[in-house]
Amino acid sequence: MSKKLQVGFVGLRRGSGLVRTLAGHPRVEVAALCDLDEQSLHNLSADFQVSDQQLYTRFDDFVNAPIDIVVIATPIEFHAAQAIAALESGKHVLCEQTAAYTLAECERLVETVHKSGRVYMMAENYCYFHYIREWKQLIDQNKLGKIYHAEGEYLHEITDLLIDPQTGKQRWRYPRAPIWYCAHCLGPLLTLMDDRIVKATGLHSGRNIHPEEAGMGFLDMEVGLFQTQKGATIKILRSQVAPRHHELIYYSLYGTKGFVENGREGGWGATKGYLYLEEEMS
Repeated sequence: MSKKLQVGFVGLRRGSGLVRTLAGHPRVEVAALCDLDEQSLHNLSADFQVSDQQLYTRFDDFVNAPIDIVVIATPIEFHAAQAIAALESGKHVLCEQTAAYTLAECERLVETVHKSGRVYMMAENYCYFHYIREWKQLIDQNKLGKIYHAEGEYLHEITDLLIDPQTGKQRWRYPRAPIWYCAHCLGPLLTLMDDRIVKATGLHSGRNIHPEEAGMGFLDMEVGLFQTQKGATIKILRSQVAPRHHELIYYSLYGTKGFVENGREGGWGATKGYLYLEEEMS
């Protein structure tokens, strides 16, 4: 067996799930943990036999530890800087989405990846839903033909994550427009289409559900329209406050030979859908 990869994790609130997932891989060894909360460090280290010498409360010390891969699950505002620092220190990086806050951070991140020669991956998990992988097989087999249009909808009511229901305090998502968090929609679609966005425009419906709230996070609904490098069109919908039950994640792909979509029932109903293949209907 190949030697085990030495993996370090930073941000153990969200990251604890990633530790438990990756620790089950036969080629992974949990080699370092980093968090500001020492209690979180010691709770997790006991589960994975990580010594005190492998625990860090300072990222600058952690990133220079003898590890191969850094897994980043800290708050989004730190993602770009920590990923860049890890790449510059010779580590491969798996980073929770979103990758960065600004275009300047995105540009610097891309430049650092090229200069470092290391692998960077944004951990957009929706790209790995089982039905997305099945659709990829259909596309690779040319069952759907050329994809000329795609749609994605992510409607997830999270008002308690915008404002703390106990204290009324605004949380970090409060000023963030829903469509800013677009990767759950666009990630799987662009992966399936092997394409990238070249033009974008968008609209929103204002604040009708919560007119008393000024935060961009409380926009009722946003729609984004995109054109890709290959000439296809994409439409996405995003909401964080629309009272829809269950939450909805929806995708559809239109090709010259067929069409596929998942279900609109929400929850596990999203795994049910519809497939049309011209070759099977003729």
